[in-house]
Amino acid sequence: MKKDELNRPSWDEYFSQVAELVSKRSTCLRRRVGAVIVKDKRILCTGYNGAPSSVKHCSQTGCIREKLKIPSGKHNELCRGLHAEQNALLQAALSGVSVRDSVMYITNQPCIICAKMLINAGIKEVIILDGYPDEMAKDFLREAGIKLRQLKK
Repeated sequence: MKKDELNRPSWDEYFSQVAELVSKRSTCLRRRVGAVIVKDKRILCTGYNGAPSSVKHCSQTGCIREKLKIPSGKHNELCRGLHAEQNALLQAALSGVSVRDSVMYITNQPCIICAKMLINAGIKEVIILDGYPDEMAKDFLREAGIKLRQLKK
C-alpha cells in the first residue's frame, strides 16, 4: 500500500475536526463554536466563543440571552461573549499574522457581525459544519464574493 492510500482525512475533514476540537474550549452555555483560520494548508490561528479574558464566564454569571429569552440569530450584541470568528481574528491581530486570502473553518455559519468582519479581514472562503439562523450573513458573504461552503457530516 502506498503512503497516499492510508486512511487519512481530507484537508477539509482535518481542519473542520480541528475546529470541533477548538470548540470544546468554549465557555458559552448555549452553543459551543470553534474557528480555525488556514492558509496554504497551515493553521494560522484558532478561536472559540466565550467571555473576554479577565471577564467572568457565563457559567459564573448565567446567560443573559437565556434570561431575556433572546432567540439565536437575534441581538448578538446582548451577550458577554465574543464569537469564535472574532476571537480567531483577534488572535491573528495580536500575533501580527495577516489573514488576507485565507480560509476559515467554523463549526457554525457566521452571524452578520462576524460575516462583516470576515469580509474586511480578507477571508476568501468560509467552510462550515452547521448552519445558523442569519440569512443576512449569507447574503453579505455572497455579495462580497466570499465562498460559503457547508461540509456534509
